Amino acid sequence: MDRDRDRIIQYYSGFDEWGRLEREPIEFMINMHYIREHLPPSGMILDNGAGPGKYAMELAKRGYRVTLSDLTPSSVEQAREKAEAFGLTQQFEGFHVLDATHLNGIADDTYDAVLMLGPLYHLQKEEARIAAVRELYRVTKQGGVVFVAVQTRMRMSINSLQSPQHWRPNDSMDAIQSFVERGTFDHQDQGRFTGAYYFRVQDVVPFMEQHGFETVQLIGSSSLKAVLTDEQSHYWKEQGEEQGLIQYMIEAAKDPSILGISSHLLYIGRKL
Repeated sequence: MDRDRDRIIQYYSGFDEWGRLEREPIEFMINMHYIREHLPPSGMILDNGAGPGKYAMELAKRGYRVTLSDLTPSSVEQAREKAEAFGLTQQFEGFHVLDATHLNGIADDTYDAVLMLGPLYHLQKEEARIAAVRELYRVTKQGGVVFVAVQTRMRMSINSLQSPQHWRPNDSMDAIQSFVERGTFDHQDQGRFTGAYYFRVQDVVPFMEQHGFETVQLIGSSSLKAVLTDEQSHYWKEQGEEQGLIQYMIEAAKDPSILGISSHLLYIGRKL
C-alpha cells in the first residue's frame, strides 16, 4: 500500500488539478450544479480527497464551514494558500494530510455533507475501497448527504480503443479485454495518470448501498462533453449558443443513458 500511496502522491505533486478543472470546466460546473441542489442550506462539510480545493473554495464562498483533506501534502498546502488568497481562511475548520481509508482525527457523525471526489479513482484493492466508504459513512451525520466520484470502465475502454498509444499498455485488444475484466490501470509511461481503478456503471449504486447509503441520484459529470470534439463544441460557441449547450449538458447529465460514456460519475447518497 505504501508503494501505491507514494506513486499517487508523486503524480499529484506534479499535476495541476486546479488548472485541469479550469481548462475543462464542464465537469466542475455539472458537479457543482448537483452538489448545490442537494446540499443543506448551511452546515459543516468535509472535502475528502480535495486536491487543491476547487470545490472546497466554492463551498466556503457560499458560507459553509469546510474541512479539507487530501493524501498529497503539496495539494493541501496549495489549498491553504488558495483559501488565504481568496480571503476564505476563516471558513475552514482545518487543512489535513489524510488517507481516505483512515481519516484519523476526524470524529464520528460530524459532517452534514461529505465530498469524496477523487480517492476512489486510485484504490485498486476492494478492501481499500470498502475502507474509504466506511470512513465516509463514519464521519457523516445521520441523514447527511455524500457526493462520491468514480471513473467508468466503459469510457476508459472507449478511450483506449480511440487512442491506444495514449493509454499504453491498453494498446492491444488483449490488454483492453484484461482491463475491462479487472478495472485496474497502471500507465506504462512515466508521469502519466496511473494506479487507477474504474467502476462498472452497474456496480456503483449497489456498492454504496451495501455500505449504508440510500441512493439519491447518479449523474454523468462529463455528460455529452465526452463525445464532443473541441471543434464541435466551438461551433456552438461561434453560434452564440455556448450557454444553451452548457445547460443542455447539465440536464443530460442525469439521463441514465449518458452514464456509460461519461468519464466521471457523481454518486449522490444519504446516510441511513
